[in-house]
Amino acid sequence: MAKVYTPKYSEYGAFELKIRYQRNMLLGVLFSAMLVVVFVGGAYIYKAITAEDYSDVPVQIIKTIADLGPPPTVAKKPPTIKIDQPQLAAPKVGIPKPVADEDVIDQDVVIASRQELAEIVAPDVASSDLDQGSNVVVDIPDDAYLPAPDEFVPVEIPAEMIYEEVPEYPRLAKQANMEAVVWVKALVDKNGNVVKAMVFKSSGSKAGFDEAAVAAAYKCKFKPAIQNGRPVAVWVAYQVEFTLTGGN
Repeated sequence: MAKVYTPKYSEYGAFELKIRYQRNMLLGVLFSAMLVVVFVGGAYIYKAITAEDYSDVPVQIIKTIADLGPPPTVAKKPPTIKIDQPQLAAPKVGIPKPVADEDVIDQDVVIASRQELAEIVAPDVASSDLDQGSNVVVDIPDDAYLPAPDEFVPVEIPAEMIYEEVPEYPRLAKQANMEAVVWVKALVDKNGNVVKAMVFKSSGSKAGFDEAAVAAAYKCKFKPAIQNGRPVAVWVAYQVEFTLTGGN
């Protein structure tokens, strides 16, 4: 005899599924719509709570391109440093005091001309004043100004040597048959005399050539240099040769 299998629970077939399909579909759609409403409503509520009030912000209405103004610059500006300015006391305002008439400054002031100022600073000494025996003494030294050794003095005619003193040959150098060349730099005054002398380029030895050349320089004579038709003091450089064949 065959045994019949009876399930513990009743099984669903196609018929039962079709009966519950519409109900499940409706429940799913309603649940999804509820979630959308909850999310959208929550977003609007959050936005309303956190929104700022811009009612007091001025609004500029732009009607033309000219209202836009110039474009912002692209150049980098240096950072500005804020410096606290000292608080200055407010000026005191008072009532002006009356001044006596003799203390009032004259407004009609005459400004002296350039010529009048020159006469005040350095009055002109006329020849008639000298003839009348006035006590006018003019004492201006001829060599009131002497140029420095490295100072350039422009001249029209340079100084020219008219007499060269032969220096004394050093005794030890002569015994040792030594020869040398020394360059001397001398300051020639307006009269052609040498007032200062120095070694411009040494002989390179300590046999006494430099000292002998400088000592002889003070005895040399020059024609003074001419500038604007007048003699001027200038520095000149010349060469002194110490040779045994020259009879020194």
